[in-house]
Amino acid sequence: MAGGGFVSGAPSDRAHLYEYRITGYFIFSCIVAALGGSLFGYDLGVSGGVTSMDDFLKEFFPKVYRRKQKHLKETDYCKYDNQILTLFTSSLYFAGLVSTFAASYVTRNKGRRASIIVGSISFFLGAILNAFAVNIAMLIMGRIFLGIGIGFGNQAVPLYLSEMAPAKIRGAVNQLFQLTTCLGILIANLINYGTEKIHPWGWRLSLGLATVPATLMFIGGLFLPETPNSLVEQGRLEEGKEVLKKVRGTSKVDAEFADLIDASEAARAIKHPFRNLLQRRNRPQLVLGALGIPAFQQLTGMNSILFYAPVIFQSLGFGSGASLYSSVITSGALVAATFISMAFVDKFGRRAFFLEAGAEMICCLIVVAVTLALKFGQGETLPKGVGILLVIVICLFVLAYGRSWGPLGWLVPSELFPLETRSAGQSVVVCVNLFFTALIAQCFLVSLCHLQYGIFLLFAGLIFIMSSFIFFLLPETKQVPIEEIYLLWQNHPFWKRYVNDGEQVDGKSGSRV
Repeated sequence: MAGGGFVSGAPSDRAHLYEYRITGYFIFSCIVAALGGSLFGYDLGVSGGVTSMDDFLKEFFPKVYRRKQKHLKETDYCKYDNQILTLFTSSLYFAGLVSTFAASYVTRNKGRRASIIVGSISFFLGAILNAFAVNIAMLIMGRIFLGIGIGFGNQAVPLYLSEMAPAKIRGAVNQLFQLTTCLGILIANLINYGTEKIHPWGWRLSLGLATVPATLMFIGGLFLPETPNSLVEQGRLEEGKEVLKKVRGTSKVDAEFADLIDASEAARAIKHPFRNLLQRRNRPQLVLGALGIPAFQQLTGMNSILFYAPVIFQSLGFGSGASLYSSVITSGALVAATFISMAFVDKFGRRAFFLEAGAEMICCLIVVAVTLALKFGQGETLPKGVGILLVIVICLFVLAYGRSWGPLGWLVPSELFPLETRSAGQSVVVCVNLFFTALIAQCFLVSLCHLQYGIFLLFAGLIFIMSSFIFFLLPETKQVPIEEIYLLWQNHPFWKRYVNDGEQVDGKSGSRV
C-alpha cells in the first residue's frame, strides 16, 4: 500500500481467501448508516421548493415576491436573481465545507459512527431553527447548523459503507448513500407539493420535517457497530475482528483481518495524513479522488437543477403548483437511475457509467440550450408543448446523472484512498464537493440571468472535459478489494511514473520503503 511498508503476504496474496455472506447484521448497519444521505437529499429537495413559495418570499424576500408577481406566467431568466435568496441555499454548504476538517479528526480518532451521531444532532438543531425562523439571520444560522450536520455525515457515511462492504458488492452498497439522498430529494419535493397549499406556514412544515431523518439517523447511530477498519486503526483489534466476523457472517476472516492489520500499521506510521496526501506517491488519489471527481460532480450542473427545479420551471413560465409537480417528476427519475446504477455498477464498472452517461448529458444540455434559444423570450409565455419537451429532456439528463456522476462521485473517491490517508482524503473530498456545491448554489441564478440559455452550453462543455478526465486518468476499480486499490496506480500508463518513482524495495522482506 502506498505510504506503508508491506511485508510478504501483502493483500494481493490474500484477497482470494476472503469469504462473506450477506447477514441481517450487515444489512442493518448499512441501511442505518445510509440514512446520512437522506439529510443531504432532503435539504437539496426542500430548499429549492421553499424558495419558490409565495408565503416564504413574502416574509423574507418581498422584493423577489413582487418581481415574481409581475411576471407570474411569463418567461424571465432574472425572476429569482437575488444574492441573499441564494445565500439561504449556499450558506449550508459553506458551513459544511468548514466543518469537514473537524469531522476528519472525529472520523479518524473517534470512529465513523461518532461522526454520524454528531452530524444527526447538528442537523436536528438546524431544522428546528429554520422551522421557527422569524428573520433572515435566524434562517442563515439554522442553515449553518444543517451544513455542519451534512459536513459530518458526508465525511463518515461513504467511508462507513465502503469499509463495511465486501469488495464484490462494494459499488452497490456504497450507492445506498446516493439512494437515500435521492429518496430524500423525492420526499422533500412531495412534501413541498403538499405544504405549498398550506397558508401561511406551509414552508415552516417543509423545513421542520428535516428533524425526522435526523432523529432516525441519531437513534440508529446509537446501535451502529463501528467499522472493522476503524476499530483496528484505533488499536481495538479483538473488537475489530469480532465485528468483521459478524459483518461477513463467517469465522473465516483471518486473511481479510491480516490485511486490515497491515493497513493499520501503515496508517499509524503517518502522523500528518493531510501532509502525506500531498506526497508524490499519493498524487493519483489527490488529483482524482480528492479534487477532480468531487469538483466535477457539481460542475455537471445537476445540483443547479436539484436546488432550483421549482424556481427554474417557474422562470420558464410554469405555475407554482406545476413547477413543484415537475420537480417531483425529475427527483423520481433520479431515484430510478440510482437503482439502475446499484444493479449494474459492479458488473459493467465505473468507467463505463461515467463515459456513457456523460455523452447523454451533453446531448440533453445542448437540446435544452437550443430550445430556450429558439422559444424562450423575455416576457413571453412558453408554449405548452415546449414546456413538456423541457421537462422530458431534463428528466433524461437526471437519469444519466443519477446512474453516473451522482452515485459514483461519492463511491469512487471512497475507494481510492489507502487507510493512512482515508479520513483526511474524504475530508478533502467533502470540502471540495461542498465548496463547488456552494459556488453553484450562489452563482447559478445570477448566471441564468446573465448567460441565459448559454449556462446550459457551459455545463455541456464542462461535462466533455470531465469525461475526458475520466477516460485518460481513472482505472477501473470494480471488485478490487479496497486495500488493494493502490496496485492499480503501479500499472496505470500515466500514474505509474508518480507512484513508482523513488520507491525502493527491500529485497529480504519485499516491503516498500
